Amino acid sequence: MLRLVVRRLLQLIPTLLGLSVLLFLWLNRLPGGPASAILGERATPTEVARINRALGLDQPVWVQYGRFLKRIFQLDLGTSTKTGQPVWDEFALRFPATVELSIAAMLIAVVVGVPLGYLAAKRRGGWLDVASVSGSLLGICVPVFFLALILKGIFAVELGIFPSYGRLSTGIDATEVTGFAILDGVLTGELDAAWDAIVHLVLPAVTLSSIPLAVIVRMTRASVLEVLGEDYVRTAESKGLEKSVVRVRHVLRNALLPVVTAVGLLTGSLLSGAVLTESVFAFGGIGSFIKDAIDARDYPVLVGFIMFIAMVYVVINLLVDLAYSLIDPRVRVN
Repeated sequence: MLRLVVRRLLQLIPTLLGLSVLLFLWLNRLPGGPASAILGERATPTEVARINRALGLDQPVWVQYGRFLKRIFQLDLGTSTKTGQPVWDEFALRFPATVELSIAAMLIAVVVGVPLGYLAAKRRGGWLDVASVSGSLLGICVPVFFLALILKGIFAVELGIFPSYGRLSTGIDATEVTGFAILDGVLTGELDAAWDAIVHLVLPAVTLSSIPLAVIVRMTRASVLEVLGEDYVRTAESKGLEKSVVRVRHVLRNALLPVVTAVGLLTGSLLSGAVLTESVFAFGGIGSFIKDAIDARDYPVLVGFIMFIAMVYVVINLLVDLAYSLIDPRVRVN
């Protein structure tokens, strides 16, 4: 297992280096250069020259790239031109909200999607199969922002069951430890704050889970149907093994490999920022922050965000590989 982890990490180093080259070339090809892009309408020749000197843009290209690469390895993502704060501090402030939202959405998608896809495959052609396939198609087709507005209008405005915005109610005085509202409430013993955070999380998480849920249902159904036709499943059934053993050990376990891949990719996409969901529910995550950075042409934030999300994908891919090795031990020797 350790050899697998080390090998995967070594294979991912060229990926990050290649991404750093692309980011560096993108910055140096901005209209008028990075300084003009940062200054915008305030870009006078004097100010541009000052920014170039301050950022080291008057140095040779290889020197600039070397400094750029050094800052990345030191986890120095620069300073936001909009807020004046270190980019890493801005991410640390907002990323926990996105992590909470993404994990909750994926839990809903996996807990509901895998069993539903399995049952749909076992009852192929039945009403459950037709309903799950139709529902998954609807989940993919309905825009996330439209679903968010519908859920918000019904369950928050009309029925008043769930709050319509934010992570905590205004009257809740919660102690912040990690930035994760639910975890902080549990760690500090403020269970009312933890419950309030859960209630605030329901509508955004259900909204965000719609597309991953649809993908997982269809992926699980297709994978289970393929496995059910394999010879080893028929052999296990002919030997008289219990149905639960055949379902779990022979069918579901072998059908999960492509599903795990889908879950990994979907989790990475959710962690990169759910802009529409966070905006509708004013959730204060990294998605809405990046949207503001794009509007303000805050390039240090955008570069830092791309590298940060690349690192997140590296970690997720490693976890997917580890999950592969646990589901199918044959992967460990590859």
